[in-house]
Amino acid sequence: MPAAVDNTLPLDDTLAPADEAAVARVVRDCAGSRRAVYSLGGQTSLDYGLPGRRRGVGLSLAGLNRVVDYPARDMTITIEAGLTIAELASTLTAENQWLPIDVAEADRATIGGVIATNTSGPRRFGQGTIRDYVIGIRAVDGRGVAFQAGGRVVKNVAGYDFCKLLCGSFGTLAVITQVTLKIKPRPKASAWAWCELPSLAKADELLAAMATTATTPTAIELVAGPPPGQGDLPHPLASAAAARLLVGFEGTAVEVAWQLERLADEWRAAGASLRSISEPDAVAALCSQLTEFPVADGAGAAGVASTPAIAVLKANVLPSKVTGFIEQLGQLAPQASIVAHAGSGIVLVRLAAFPDAAPAGGLAAAIVRHWQPAARAASGNLVVLASREAAELTRQVVWGTPRDDARLQMAVKRQFDPHDILNPGRFVYGSV
Repeated sequence: MPAAVDNTLPLDDTLAPADEAAVARVVRDCAGSRRAVYSLGGQTSLDYGLPGRRRGVGLSLAGLNRVVDYPARDMTITIEAGLTIAELASTLTAENQWLPIDVAEADRATIGGVIATNTSGPRRFGQGTIRDYVIGIRAVDGRGVAFQAGGRVVKNVAGYDFCKLLCGSFGTLAVITQVTLKIKPRPKASAWAWCELPSLAKADELLAAMATTATTPTAIELVAGPPPGQGDLPHPLASAAAARLLVGFEGTAVEVAWQLERLADEWRAAGASLRSISEPDAVAALCSQLTEFPVADGAGAAGVASTPAIAVLKANVLPSKVTGFIEQLGQLAPQASIVAHAGSGIVLVRLAAFPDAAPAGGLAAAIVRHWQPAARAASGNLVVLASREAAELTRQVVWGTPRDDARLQMAVKRQFDPHDILNPGRFVYGSV
């Protein structure tokens, strides 16, 4: 049955198979005719990566949305790839459990898409990324052959770790059909500590001190630039201070209260005043706004609109170089709103308007000549999550300079997808 799809991809048709066997048949038929296959989840990341240029078939996984097995006492769950993150959260909440991965547009985003794009958010610092939770996987490769890796128990070391290989592979190695996740008990309490800072230099001082803090944060966030939205924003994000440092805690009520008190003492000694947010709805609202920050169209969290962005960029740098990188960004694009998962070295940048001092050649030239070199100088890289200037996007602009392991990546790609039909041309390797 046909499925609705965004017109970003050059699709001649969109199919929605009901099970893995049907997925394999579609891929096998397309491999025989060398026809491109674009796997579709919640379609929340179609702006991420290079635009698709080879015409082909959309493969919607919306019909693969079942909970296969949920032995709650074993702290694992097996689900099909088309299940949305919101539906997964609802299932786990009934057992007071959760998957502590922050995902924007959770009512649309699917677990298969989250794995394919290796999506993470504020809790990445303390809770890890999705690859830390995938213990079993089923998928269909570019020849239409179904395979599996891992299993349904946490202590499983059978075979190669294809689970981690497929995380972040952008749907170019295989179409994920089913996953088994390890999950955690939901924390009894959570809170945010935050402070306003007069400069990025002061923020750098406090961030450096977090390396020796007696507390165990779940998230360490640094916000800079203009407030990243409009409307009823949580106060730390509405602040116009030069920098806003936010630290998240989760655990028992006693643990959270102690950590807030201890961090307040540490910040006081460093000349900063701690404020806290501990009311559950306010905590959830703040975390939601931080998570939804990269959404380019400004939809954001419920009740909080963000200014639509002409581009959203993501840098991955050394945590010790986050503030220096942000300072450079501020000089190049002072109107940019920035949210950094500072403890993990992830810097997200929303450009609501084109920088006044941009070089000739537009956004693409600014990225290649200035922002990507700045990220490399900070021992990292910069990629484009979304851009209105799709016509200007090249592999260099979107993904940066090829890494030293590019040949190895291509060799792996050829093993899984010898005819280059899975999401062709959209990732760091492959032809158009």
